[in-house]
Amino acid sequence: MKTRLFLVMAACGGSLIAANQASAQDAVVVEEEQVVMTDVPCKTHYYTDRSDNWFLQLGAGINSPFVENRTGAGRKHQLTPAYNLGVGKWFSPYIGFRLDFQYSEMKWKNDGENKAKYINANFDFMWDMCNSLGGVNAERPVSVLPFVGIGGTYAFDFDSPGKDIYHKPGELKHNSWTLPVSAGIQVRFRLCRYVDFFLEGRAQFYGDNFNLCAYGDPVDINITALGGFNINFGGRDYKAYNPCNDLAYVASLNDQVNALRGDLATTAAALAVAESQLPCPEAQVVEAAEVINMPPMLATVRFSINSATITDEEMVNVFNLAEYLKANPEVNVVLQGYADKGTGTAEYNQSLSQRRAQAVYDALTKNYGIKGNRLSIDAEGSSVQPYSTNDWNRIVIFAPQE
Repeated sequence: MKTRLFLVMAACGGSLIAANQASAQDAVVVEEEQVVMTDVPCKTHYYTDRSDNWFLQLGAGINSPFVENRTGAGRKHQLTPAYNLGVGKWFSPYIGFRLDFQYSEMKWKNDGENKAKYINANFDFMWDMCNSLGGVNAERPVSVLPFVGIGGTYAFDFDSPGKDIYHKPGELKHNSWTLPVSAGIQVRFRLCRYVDFFLEGRAQFYGDNFNLCAYGDPVDINITALGGFNINFGGRDYKAYNPCNDLAYVASLNDQVNALRGDLATTAAALAVAESQLPCPEAQVVEAAEVINMPPMLATVRFSINSATITDEEMVNVFNLAEYLKANPEVNVVLQGYADKGTGTAEYNQSLSQRRAQAVYDALTKNYGIKGNRLSIDAEGSSVQPYSTNDWNRIVIFAPQE
């Protein structure tokens, strides 16, 4: 872009113009505006991608039905093996769902042995009670997970002389479809990021025809106890965001906006003084060199607690710094790494601040082609705290080399 620079001749009264300009600049008043975020709740929000936090459950255990018996004496309910397969997803550290399948043979006494087989499918809503009450912790060794569900059961191969439900007059039924509701609790033991061992108990509540007998108690109950393994696809980690972490960045943008507003007001006042001296003799026109306005070097890259990973949001600041360095080849930068003294030992924080600064160094050199001899690393640990608020100090600050 070419600009025209008009040189006002001395005949226009140069000394008078200079005096008027000084007077006009003294009269400029810039009203600063601040973007205030005091109404933003300082609460961490957790979220997950569609492909994360799925799990596959494999288990086995025992099953026992509590159904009608024609004789009150000698009432027995036999234990039988049960097998389990489930798949589910955690939408947040607190709530998840599961589609659970179970196969077993049920046996009960009723003037002789009665038995049948069944296949059951349940849709369960699961609640991580420990994350809800004790705070989110992806590495918690033991978690308690209550759940409720609704499903369908198909029972078949009945061998029961006590049946009294008919398919049609004179012909007893040999299978049944029922819709149970269920409730239970699972205790999960973390073995590693990808595998958990679990113990689970479930009670299913049916209408009075689960075992093709409809008398006595109006509700049939089936109890299952299982143990097995959860395989967690992608681990069980969640992304976190707290709007209050951006307050320092918003404040720096406010300062930049107000500084630009002040420069604009000063320029407008000087232009008004110059226009007041018109008409002037013909001015000499000088073509100025093209000026490329580069974006300012951004101040920081922020990190999550105990992390040296650059988030997608903060990678924007690394990109802007790279563009600034490419446009200003004479500028070299110090990457100053810090850690929050409120968490971790001084020795650990020193290492963490070094890894944070190194992560920014690697991103600039490997991702954006900045030469390593233009960058240096200064790991401050937690011995120096640039900000009075602890969690603001999980940061790497860019500073020009002197």
